[in-house]
Amino acid sequence: MVKSNKNFRTFEVICLEKLSEIGLASASRWAEAMGYDFRASLNKIIKRIIENHPEKIKVYHKRKPRLYEALL
Repeated sequence: MVKSNKNFRTFEVICLEKLSEIGLASASRWAEAMGYDFRASLNKIIKRIIENHPEKIKVYHKRKPRLYEALL
């Protein structure tokens, strides 16, 4: 039996890495950097990141337009 030493990254982690590359960004700029045409494409993913990994993201402003920053 061969053991593989691969680290699997979830899509949330991939999105956070992209956010850390672009820095402080709105949802539309973040979605554009991920290759999406509309910011609504990332809505569920942003919600999952905020729920599951609140220590890895900082959300500025309670109302729209929100700005996001990765804390990796």
